[in-house]
Amino acid sequence: MPQEFGVYPKISAEKLLNHLAVLKGVIHKKDRKEQVTALLQQVNLYQHRKKAVYTFSGGMRQRFGIAQALLANPKLIIVDEPTAGLDPEESNRFLNLLSEIGENVIVILSTHIVEDVRDLCQEMAILSNGKIIIQGNPAELVNTLEGKIWSKIISKKDLQAYKSTFDVISTKLVAGKTQIRVLSNARPEEGFELITANLEDFYFTTLFKNKLNS
Repeated sequence: MPQEFGVYPKISAEKLLNHLAVLKGVIHKKDRKEQVTALLQQVNLYQHRKKAVYTFSGGMRQRFGIAQALLANPKLIIVDEPTAGLDPEESNRFLNLLSEIGENVIVILSTHIVEDVRDLCQEMAILSNGKIIIQGNPAELVNTLEGKIWSKIISKKDLQAYKSTFDVISTKLVAGKTQIRVLSNARPEEGFELITANLEDFYFTTLFKNKLNS
C-alpha cells in the first residue's frame, strides 16, 4: 500500500475493489463478491460502497487502500507512511485497523512517524543510508536510555556552543526558546533536567552514534 495512490474517476468503491480483485486473480464471481463485501465491512466503508472513491476523504482513501491490499489474502503487506496527512481521529481509526490486521497478516510499516512505530510495532529497525543499524523491540530499546537523556531550555544564540560541548541529539523550539536534549550518563551541567526517554530520543541517539562512528 503506497503513501498515495490514484483512483479511476467516477467508479464506486465496490466496483473498483471488484476490478482490482480480478487483476489479483480472484476469478470466481461468488468468491470475489464475498471477499469484496467482507473487506469493505472490515475497513468500515461498506456504507459508502456506492460512492466514487475520488470523493473519499484522505482517511477513507487510506482505508480503501488497505482493503485493496488485502485482496487475494496476502501473507504480508507493506504499508508506506499510512497516517501522513490524517487528522488525529482518522489516524487512530487507521492504526486500530492495522493492529487488527496484524493479528493475521505480517505488516511491514515504512514510516518516519515515531508514534506509529511506538503504537503498532512489536519489532522495529532503523535504517541509515540503506543499511539496518539497529533493530529490536521498541520498548526494550528505549529502556537502554534510562537515566541518560537530559533536557534544558537555552537561548538560540548559545546552541552551537552547547553542540560543541555536549552530545546534543535533538533540538526543538518551545515558546520562542530552544529546548535541547543531551545524551549523558550524568548531569551535563546545572540547569539540565533528567527526563524520561522516548522512542524519538532513541531514534536520534542511534543516528547520532552512527554518525560519530562513520
